Amino acid sequence: MSFSKNIAFLFQFATIGLALAFVIVYLYPNLLGQTDAPIQLQQNTTSYPRNELNNSVGVVSYASAVQKSAPAVVNIYATQVVEERQAALMEDPFFKRFFGNPEGKRPQRSASSLGSGVIMDKQGYVLTNNHIIKDASEIAVVLADGRSTRASIVGADPESDLAIIKINLPDLPVATLGQSDKLLVGDVVLAIGNPFGVGQTVTSGIVSGLARSGLGFNTFENYIQTDAAINPGNSGGALINAYGELIGINTAIYSNSGGSQGIGFAIPIKLAKDVLTELVEHGRVIRGWLGIKIQNLNPELAEALELKSTEGVVIGNIVVNGPADKAKLDRGDVITHVNGNKVRDFRETLNHISMHKPGEQIELSIVRDGKEMKTKVIVAERPGNN
Repeated sequence: MSFSKNIAFLFQFATIGLALAFVIVYLYPNLLGQTDAPIQLQQNTTSYPRNELNNSVGVVSYASAVQKSAPAVVNIYATQVVEERQAALMEDPFFKRFFGNPEGKRPQRSASSLGSGVIMDKQGYVLTNNHIIKDASEIAVVLADGRSTRASIVGADPESDLAIIKINLPDLPVATLGQSDKLLVGDVVLAIGNPFGVGQTVTSGIVSGLARSGLGFNTFENYIQTDAAINPGNSGGALINAYGELIGINTAIYSNSGGSQGIGFAIPIKLAKDVLTELVEHGRVIRGWLGIKIQNLNPELAEALELKSTEGVVIGNIVVNGPADKAKLDRGDVITHVNGNKVRDFRETLNHISMHKPGEQIELSIVRDGKEMKTKVIVAERPGNN
């Protein structure tokens, strides 16, 4: 009988101990040497019906969409220390000596940049544009509910113009992610940001175009084009659909005046969240690289290479001992497909290659001396991302 009581006592003691350990680990995860938990994005995968023209009643308000998404959009104020240019005369040692600048130090001033950002998870990761926080010595973030705080830079990717900053506040609102790859031209979108510093502002429009590239803004371009008004200060803000889901990060405009002219561009959230995850986990974006310089085919090049069409991209240069060099690719080879996917221009080819991780093998379809062939190349990491 006493033996049974002892067993029961030990069982109860073990149960209480496990429960206590769970509570301690849950409340104080740092005791296990852990840092922040993996980023938790709020993704919606529901497919909503679109309001077509034959509906008897059209949409009269997008207030519910704004109320859902606007709390997660923040204003960002970044301060940079800028060296001012001085007159060439002041570089002369004689004038340096007599005008109080013998060490040649250039005068400095503070410059401010204004932008927006989107809170992506409860830990305080904020997605924004790199050009807003580049070289910032201080970053202030103001939430839609009026709270303000300082932010630190987690990582930046100049090649896509995206960056991650982090804030530490409780009860943060978080954006719900939509499916940017499901967008169609004509879909209603809303832009939320802080144009010209007037305060959080919402503008509306439609998707004017998809997969825009070759604009010269960044190395990697795959923009959503919209006529929703985007102005200075909107950069880094949210482009949402009619259901309040984040489908893009507002980034750039085409404008002669510096203001909105109905041609704005946003980075699709599918691309942005991949960059976000890479920056949080690795501190940089790891992209594939073949060590080739490519250019589009034009009629003159096609004629010189005795090609029947201008489809594909031609290799203009190859990095010695790079992946393409090791795979015996040569200058003048024309790439027509990457892993069976037809390529239309050099930017699309660059995007195809960059999406592969170092160590992966890709198959290229090429034309050399009029003959079609296939070759396999082991991808390396694109340099310059550290």
